[in-house]
Amino acid sequence: MSEPFDPQRWRPAPFLPEREARDVALIFVVAVLCFLACLTAMGVIAADRAARGWTAQLTGEATVIVRPHGGETPDAAAARAAETLAGTAGVTEARALEPAKAYDLIRPWLGDVSDLEDLPVPRLVAVTLDARHPADAKRLNAALQAQRIDATVDDHSRWIKDIRGAGRLVRWLGVGVFALIAAAAAAVVAFATRAGLAARRDVVEVLHMAGAEDRFIARLFQVRFARVAGLAGLIGAVSAGVLGAGLRFAGGGQGLTPALPLAWSDILAVVPCPLLAALVAAAAAQVTAMRLIRGMR
Repeated sequence: MSEPFDPQRWRPAPFLPEREARDVALIFVVAVLCFLACLTAMGVIAADRAARGWTAQLTGEATVIVRPHGGETPDAAAARAAETLAGTAGVTEARALEPAKAYDLIRPWLGDVSDLEDLPVPRLVAVTLDARHPADAKRLNAALQAQRIDATVDDHSRWIKDIRGAGRLVRWLGVGVFALIAAAAAAVVAFATRAGLAARRDVVEVLHMAGAEDRFIARLFQVRFARVAGLAGLIGAVSAGVLGAGLRFAGGGQGLTPALPLAWSDILAVVPCPLLAALVAAAAAQVTAMRLIRGMR
């Protein structure tokens, strides 16, 4: 015998179920995309910090190549150049480098030459510039010429320009990767929204007949896929954060290499990922649902 109908126990079936079999695949795909986006963000932040550090270091230093002339020895010419530059405005310190360091710089280009000391290798003077009012190459050259010192000043401007260009390229590449990942996530959500609407076409028509507005129906998909994408974004962000922490520990607190250090603050770049994933999914679901629902009329 069937039980009598109890209106208080009856609950209407939701238009969109809480869970679907396809959600697992959707969550996996969006989580992987968010994981890659977080890794890109951490890499871009670390690379930008490294570029700024190298630029700051090169900006505060200059290298002077001293060539002896007449009866002056290379070491004496370097010492005289260092003394001259040390008294120049905008210079904090100037010191002549040992001959061994000059040999080490040119040995990779000439190979393992046993009699390298017999070659006329110029001496180097390392110049530390004042951080507030650094001397430029023109001033350093003028000071050396005033003392009749044959030398060439390298203010590292070419290297600074290259590093800054590389930093800008890395930032733009990061923006491009983010755009591609966001577009891929939006496409996946749009496909899932299209499939969900196709499976519930009859229900949409009934809701239209009952007077439901298009925005009301589209909002149901918007909220649902925003929740799914937010969960996927959380999974991807946590995975990327764990990997970032592991890389920092594996690198002895410096990340992969000392040239590209990974700070603990870089890992915080994963925090906005769930929210951004939910916003992208909500926008994609809203646009897709509105276009398809209007086409059903």
